[in-house]
Amino acid sequence: MVKPLPRLRLQGFNNLTKALSFNIYDLCYAVTPEQRDRYIDYIDEAYNAERLTQILTDVADIIGANILNVARQDYDPQGASVTILISEEPVIDKRDAGRDAISDAMREHHEQNGDGDASVVAHLDKSHITVHTYPESHPFNGISTFRADIDVATCGVISPLKALNYLIDSFESDIVIADYRVRGFTRDVKGKKHFIDHRINSIQEYLAKHIRTKYEMFDVNVYQENIFHTKMHIKDFDLDTYLFEANASDLSFKERQRIETQLKREVEELFHGRNLT
Repeated sequence: MVKPLPRLRLQGFNNLTKALSFNIYDLCYAVTPEQRDRYIDYIDEAYNAERLTQILTDVADIIGANILNVARQDYDPQGASVTILISEEPVIDKRDAGRDAISDAMREHHEQNGDGDASVVAHLDKSHITVHTYPESHPFNGISTFRADIDVATCGVISPLKALNYLIDSFESDIVIADYRVRGFTRDVKGKKHFIDHRINSIQEYLAKHIRTKYEMFDVNVYQENIFHTKMHIKDFDLDTYLFEANASDLSFKERQRIETQLKREVEELFHGRNLT
């Protein structure tokens, strides 16, 4: 359990900025081009503007922020964007902050955009949450990848680390690359500057047990700069979890071996962030 530092008596507002950024990858193998197209359609529907809006709404609730307004946009052929205005303190009656209030606050836009991505931006009064999604496919080897880039930056007492487990669980994550940093300073009533207001040695300290059990993890941390970096990938490889509209038992041994080799190589390249020769 992570122990907080002793409560500080501050001079004015807590000016520390805490930023959590991570990339989430979901891999899939589609045997035929038609299956590949259906996978892209499935991902586009599963993570459309409405779903992303709900995820960000839940994140705001988890970190203790309050939603003021929501604007969203769907793209053609794929993708969506959402903007959520949030404050640290409530400015409306919480009884009115349900689905109807959120729906009434939404402003929808329709715009032609062929880049095939979806994005979400959520603004707190001094902070923001963004989610961008990128579905893509290899031109001929059958591998398709869904990537979600998520940034949660907060200023004040709100901690983005509270939403870490929820966000990882919300996406089908084969690989997670997470970065957390603290910037700025806050001053106590005696005039002393504080450059961090909580104890942390690793992002792993904030991960739930079921996530730590599921993933192999690797850290690169720069403690003196308040920078924390964790890479994660699934420990157990099960081909059936990667096949779209197909079963491993229906494939020949050589086909299974070839597909497994391709997928494992893809995982390694995404995990290390470079092409392997």
